[in-house]
Amino acid sequence: MTPTIALAALVGAALGTGLWLLASLAPRVGRPRLTIRLAPYLVDVSSEARAMTRPRSADPLPLVGAMMAPVAESLGGALESVLGGTSVIHARLRQSGSALTVQGHRARQLLGAFLGGASGAAAALLASREAGLVIPVGAAGLVAGAVVGIGATDALLARAASRRVARMTQEFPTVVEFLALSVSAGESILDALRRIATTGSGELAGEFSRVVSRTTAGQPLPRSLAELRDDLAMPAVSRLVDQILAALERGTPLAEVLRAHALDAREESKRYILEAAGTREVAMLVPLVFLILPVTVLFAVWPGLMVLQVGL
Repeated sequence: MTPTIALAALVGAALGTGLWLLASLAPRVGRPRLTIRLAPYLVDVSSEARAMTRPRSADPLPLVGAMMAPVAESLGGALESVLGGTSVIHARLRQSGSALTVQGHRARQLLGAFLGGASGAAAALLASREAGLVIPVGAAGLVAGAVVGIGATDALLARAASRRVARMTQEFPTVVEFLALSVSAGESILDALRRIATTGSGELAGEFSRVVSRTTAGQPLPRSLAELRDDLAMPAVSRLVDQILAALERGTPLAEVLRAHALDAREESKRYILEAAGTREVAMLVPLVFLILPVTVLFAVWPGLMVLQVGL
């Protein structure tokens, strides 16, 4: 096989995959069946109805249907046995707010490995088409590209998780102060959480909305808060939940506990801002040295140059 034919095969495979993706996202034509129309009203009592009303996924598994699902599952199991880190992936998915499961992320890793391997093999074939070492260089490019694709998928997930955690960290002092104000006004902790969930619009308000939904569905509030603490794995949220659970267990007044925690959260937020400013002193000097200082010198020197030019 010549390098040109191999490159053409890779480009054709990529084109076919893209066409399958577009075809899988196309809306279905025709009137929905009676079971599909009744499914939204039966989600509380039927698992099949919940499966029917679940949003359509854009993962690569629905592209080829059930025929390729066992192959993808076996590859995902092999990938999990090699890489491991299921608990880390679950924590990052929860922190990023993604609706994917660990198996869905494994499928994305496989897709990233396929795209990275195809790109690496194509680049290696183009680089070595005149060297006579097509097969070894192509295999090396395939392996390197697959590794880079998997690493890029994990890096994107970690970046999304860190950004969302940073947003929740910024929202945390305001949320705690509002929670303390609601409890001090006479509301229960569940009503205060419900008020935050209904009036707030940030990431942390959405997490408290899940806690309220679970509690309304019949789950005990301490268990819902403990699940929130374990899922997010944020130190600030963990301390808040621990203090609330301890106050509920021992009968301690929640208002005093929440006010003290809100004060600590504000002080910690100020300390974080000062630390961030201290670590970015060099970055803050860049606009000063390359923008403000040259403009200041230009304003000081330009009138003198104009006077000298006019006088001469």
